[in-house]
Amino acid sequence: MSAGRAVPLLGLAWACAPGPSPDSAQPASPRLDLALPPHFPALPGGAPTVAEAELGRHLFHDFRLSVNEGRSCGICHEGKKAYTDGFVRAVGTTGQSHSRNTLSLINIAWRGPLTWRDPSVLELDAQLEVPLFGEHPVEMGMDPAGLVDRLSGISLYPPLFAAAYPDASDPLSMAHIASALVAYERLIISGDSPYDRWLLGEEGALSAQAEAGRQLFFSPALGCSGCHGGLFLDLPTDADGQPTAEQPDYLNTGLYNIDGQGGYPPEETGLFALTGQPEDMGRFRVPSLRGVARSGPWGHDGSIGDLGDLLDAYARGGRLLVGGQYPGDGAQSPLKDPRIAGFALSAADKAALLAFLDALTDEEALSRPFLQTPFCSDPPDTADGACTPVAP
Repeated sequence: MSAGRAVPLLGLAWACAPGPSPDSAQPASPRLDLALPPHFPALPGGAPTVAEAELGRHLFHDFRLSVNEGRSCGICHEGKKAYTDGFVRAVGTTGQSHSRNTLSLINIAWRGPLTWRDPSVLELDAQLEVPLFGEHPVEMGMDPAGLVDRLSGISLYPPLFAAAYPDASDPLSMAHIASALVAYERLIISGDSPYDRWLLGEEGALSAQAEAGRQLFFSPALGCSGCHGGLFLDLPTDADGQPTAEQPDYLNTGLYNIDGQGGYPPEETGLFALTGQPEDMGRFRVPSLRGVARSGPWGHDGSIGDLGDLLDAYARGGRLLVGGQYPGDGAQSPLKDPRIAGFALSAADKAALLAFLDALTDEEALSRPFLQTPFCSDPPDTADGACTPVAP
């Protein structure tokens, strides 16, 4: 990307800011000049340099960041799936199935806490240690020293690290691996959905059906925005639509009630697993709804395979499971959040809500060229010349 050349990306344009003067002591990569969507706040931490973002892009999509080279971050967070993986529950590089569904990375720069059940994980550089190095369960299966050694032996990486961190005495370090990955992840920005264009006053941005769904979503009768409010639709809000907290709630939504006392399956009990407090049983983070129509299956454990079924569960005030491993009526759970009270939902209302949820997807953001894998088949094996991802 050359200095001064902007790349228009609908709601987002990136250009390189001017680089250092010729007499600078150290050469430096220019910073990305982010033309953020006009209704978005500033990017936390500011814009990364071009070299740091490019290094992060390589690392994010490189299978060699996993112990057996069977997974990359990009495999678990695919753009076309709203930066999730499409699995019911995440699957690690060794084939081990996890107990939770993969959360989307859309607009992750603004969206701490970052996990389903741990409110203390607020920073991306701390969070990424879990998939890279966690053992229970294994995701990427690496260890810090082994990862640094592996990347040091790949000819691609020492020059990329040196360009990204020219002033560092040791550019290829674990700290810089984390910094580059975070720089890339913070550029996964979605701000040009039909709903965004409606927020900015564009007439006709929402279809008539989606507009009807929007009115239902924000109505007191349904109360969806009481938990899914704010710009990223993940904050609690008051009757006037104003956020009442800076962080998402952790709620029991009546997804399970396996013992008649609000119990959840033992493999995933939410905050209860951390606190041991009975009232924390089944409490999980309220996720953002950005890109929700592309991020299924849904729920902390991926147990809801259809958005219509999810709406039905909320309409009845909790999910009813008959038969199977964990039967129970979530509507009768004594631990369910009182906001999950149920509501009347006609077939037309349900279709309108689904149309509104679909309008929360910024299609261009899911296929933004700059964010795609640099590891492509050579030559491309598709008729239109598009990149076909391959393991490096």
